[in-house]
Amino acid sequence: MSPPSTETEATIARLEREMWHNGIDLALLEHYQRLCREREASITRRGSDDRCEFLVVIPVADRPQQLRDCLASLLCLCRTYAYGGFVQGRYPKIAVLIADDSSAPANIEQNRAIAANFTGQGLETRYFGLEQQGGLLRRLRPDECIRLSGVIGDTAQGSTPHKGASIMRNLSYLKLRDLEKRDRRQLFYFIDSDQEFKVRVDTPGGERDLYAINYFHHLDRLFAQTDIALLTGKVVGDPPVSPAVMAGNFLSDLVAFLSRMAAVRPEQPCSFHKMGPGEGGEAAYHDMADLFGFKSLCDPFQYRCTLDGEHDQAACFKSFAGTLSHFFDGAHPTRKSYYEYQDVLASLRPARTVYTGNYIFRPEYLAYFIPFAPLKLRMAGPVLGRILRAELDERFVSANLPMLHKRTLRQTGQSEFRPGVRRTSETCDISLELERQFYGDLVLFTLERLSALDHPSQPLSEAGITGILNETLANLYREYRSKQSRIAEGLARLSALFDDGAHWWNQREDLGEARGNFTAFIGNIERNFGAEAKGYALIGPGPNREQRLKAISEAILRYPEDRAAWHEILARFQG
Repeated sequence: MSPPSTETEATIARLEREMWHNGIDLALLEHYQRLCREREASITRRGSDDRCEFLVVIPVADRPQQLRDCLASLLCLCRTYAYGGFVQGRYPKIAVLIADDSSAPANIEQNRAIAANFTGQGLETRYFGLEQQGGLLRRLRPDECIRLSGVIGDTAQGSTPHKGASIMRNLSYLKLRDLEKRDRRQLFYFIDSDQEFKVRVDTPGGERDLYAINYFHHLDRLFAQTDIALLTGKVVGDPPVSPAVMAGNFLSDLVAFLSRMAAVRPEQPCSFHKMGPGEGGEAAYHDMADLFGFKSLCDPFQYRCTLDGEHDQAACFKSFAGTLSHFFDGAHPTRKSYYEYQDVLASLRPARTVYTGNYIFRPEYLAYFIPFAPLKLRMAGPVLGRILRAELDERFVSANLPMLHKRTLRQTGQSEFRPGVRRTSETCDISLELERQFYGDLVLFTLERLSALDHPSQPLSEAGITGILNETLANLYREYRSKQSRIAEGLARLSALFDDGAHWWNQREDLGEARGNFTAFIGNIERNFGAEAKGYALIGPGPNREQRLKAISEAILRYPEDRAAWHEILARFQG
């Protein structure tokens, strides 16, 4: 096949740069998309197409609406850019595997129907549910199941729902081994069900979610022109971290919001539309960004009103109050991230963290399973990333190919399902999520110290590992307790400001619901981060800590055995 002409490629590349020259030019974006489709049509007419094929894997647990939205965005991306063409009613170079970890029968049936629906629209979508997972597990011998328990958990009862995202990914790796073509043109692309193939752009008229990246074309070019083993993108929109590590800076932003509101009259035109996005950079949402090598921020971010049309300050107050509960599902109303253009090839950098909702790899790197999956901790991506960085060096990279992350549904303001979050009509308990975050951080920072000592290449004794684990625990626990104190200070400032009877929001009957939203939020912050918070009890001295430390120590010790067993299974587990 003759490739598209150099002139065509140069025109498309130039147009891509020009449309981002000063923000986003929507007219040029439409022209760019049209030229990309014309290029694909030209390739189809010429016959053979030796570019990469993509199998997009979407682990999902009880999120049928978010799964549907995710797949709808993928189908729209295929229609917008037409990578690989549309041949005999299907997109031949794009396929999907839904890895279902759902529990509710109604959600399982919806997910099956969703797969069938998108297949009918030309996007081949395979369903990998409990029944299919059970069939795959039955191909393992009993001794293999035992040896793989540190990778895929206890499979004595077959495949059960809510195994956790990491175990679900590892099971999917076994399924992908079946689907492997032993062809370097095949790529496996893992994404999350609460993401879409769009980017959020900050424009003078407000936020826009756009199909502005030709993902598959760029990825094909990167893997064709370089010796990449695994590539990770990032996300824009909602943060990729837990609310357990965002409360401190959000309280700072809320205090700034109410202070500004207290200085205006409620009937004045809204003044929260001309606010800058905040100079935060990466990890601006994270209370302990410095622990991860990012700059910690002191100055608060200003809220940017999302209401359209003319409205007053009171309307903005109501609108913002309505978003407060979204925080406990992982949204951050004041510290969102937006796409900033950079040429994809020029953006390649050595990576150290895998964003588990956005990573792509060649089939031979199925060998790198998600480590310590049965622990069901957060930070699985950073933990895997540290291992990849040590072993793959510069073949493990990141690129400027983010996806849009949407924690909540527009209809409800909540996530469909979020492990570690317990809700009632008025309360939200994230204690289990805080616990999973803390011990996930503990594993990450322990591994960093062990890696510096060349473990596991030079294995340490159990006593040596335990000593480093305990030292890391002591330091991390101090950081978490310090953060808890800062949250208490911020909550005191917010409560005093909010409760002040002299402020206008406490004097208007029409703001009762908005005041109720603030009151509920303040109560939930106290419940989850106050002196009696259950999450901090779970990470403090006691039985839960002892159990976690024992499980983590054992998992680190047996990791070399897990890898050996995994490699043996992969060697025979195909077809």
